[in-house]
Amino acid sequence: MDKNWTTIETLRQTRHDWLNKIQIIKGNLELNRIDRVKGIIDEIIVETQNEARLSSLNLPKFTEMLLTSNWNNGSFYCEYEIIDVFEGSTEMDGLMYRWTNDFFKILDKNLDPFFENILAVSMCKKEVSDMRCSFHMQGRFIEQSPVIEFLESSLTAEQSIEILECNEDEIFFKMDINF
Repeated sequence: MDKNWTTIETLRQTRHDWLNKIQIIKGNLELNRIDRVKGIIDEIIVETQNEARLSSLNLPKFTEMLLTSNWNNGSFYCEYEIIDVFEGSTEMDGLMYRWTNDFFKILDKNLDPFFENILAVSMCKKEVSDMRCSFHMQGRFIEQSPVIEFLESSLTAEQSIEILECNEDEIFFKMDINF
């Protein structure tokens, strides 16, 4: 998660991702699955729009971490949605980067890497200088208690968490960040 990507490595990984998408489209075209091709293109458009919104939040370290999170071959796939574009700050960027990086490490250690684990993150504006993030982790936990302990003990004065769902296959919570 803490890898510093060089420009060449970033371009190589981006090219690899786009080549995969093009091959999936090509394969579906060869199978004459036009509706599926249209669906894949729609997914790419939504993904690209979210990347653009994420990149405009003025949260550079946090943004880079989310944009490259699936390149680290972790035990989960991360997807994200930016519901509202808002103006972040250096303080918010540092807090979100540190907290989310630690959260990703805890998840990586406590999820079954041989299972399809998906973390969905959504972000929206709460107040003028505040934001709300929701995190929905679905997958197979090797052990869930360290993740819960992290959620209960890792917060700063600017953060609050409300756990909405917690069972053996998922954790869903909302985090408010107030500056």
